[in-house]
Amino acid sequence: MCHHMFVVTGGPGSGKSTLIDALNAKGFPSMPEAGRAIIRDQMQIGGPALPWADRAMFAELMLGWDLRSWHAATAQGGTVFLDRGIVDVVGYLTLCGLPVPAHVETAGKAYRYNKTVFIAPYWDAIFTQDDERKQDRQEAEATARVMADTYARFGYQLFELPKASVKERVAFVMQHVNAP
Repeated sequence: MCHHMFVVTGGPGSGKSTLIDALNAKGFPSMPEAGRAIIRDQMQIGGPALPWADRAMFAELMLGWDLRSWHAATAQGGTVFLDRGIVDVVGYLTLCGLPVPAHVETAGKAYRYNKTVFIAPYWDAIFTQDDERKQDRQEAEATARVMADTYARFGYQLFELPKASVKERVAFVMQHVNAP
């Protein structure tokens, strides 16, 4: 287990990336979310690995990205925040009603993070859609629930982020990671 690596997960449009950016601005290294980067790349090249085209292929690309992020975060000194983690791939496949291949389940068990995981709940006041985020409110809410259930199944302790300002969310995270 890598005690210095903290995952922030939840539904789309719940403020995860904004929180990660704020933590990064305070000097904490971070690893970006796989999903948006993969969507941008696939759209740029006309690739099929998109959540609205080939969800299984999209999940495989996310797994590869998240494994690379895990290794990069492991090499970092001090606290590192990850915008989603390997277990999110298991949650994504579950949400989509797709089978979770044995190698994905194994990756979630083998590549561990700090036991403390932060989950951003669905928050109607900040939820938006765009060209890369096409999920509706119901899917965003379902995603948050599935991620909470999946991380709990993998033995993580979830701390729900408050529906509060970015500054207050940063303070909440700092309190739970014992960071300055």
